[in-house]
Amino acid sequence: MLLHLTDLSDEPLQSQISRQIRANILAGELTADSSLPSIRAMAREQHVSVITVQRAYEHLLREELIHSRRGKGFFVSNVSKQNKKEISKQRLMDNLERPLIAAIDEGLPAPEIIKIVKKIIEKINNQK
Repeated sequence: MLLHLTDLSDEPLQSQISRQIRANILAGELTADSSLPSIRAMAREQHVSVITVQRAYEHLLREELIHSRRGKGFFVSNVSKQNKKEISKQRLMDNLERPLIAAIDEGLPAPEIIKIVKKIIEKINNQK
């Protein structure tokens, strides 16, 4: 499994792992019942500690995006398209709330914030 982890990010490694696996699941790149590398294999592959991977997997287990089968390993859970969309929406809301509160507190009116968000979306779409 190809993940892009960096020590230079403010985001902890375990969060980078869970975020990237979550993104692959929600985007449909990892389908239901796809197997994930074992904790030890992922740790070896990504050059991180076993505990880091274990915590990332535990987070995905709590979100019910993956499940474990005793003696078999970890697998992607069957998540409906609707649930994937709802999870994505909720994560977006959670991640945008603090920066939006800060922008409003700093005096930016909602229409300007919306323009900025649209510019960012256009920039991202142009990079793809």
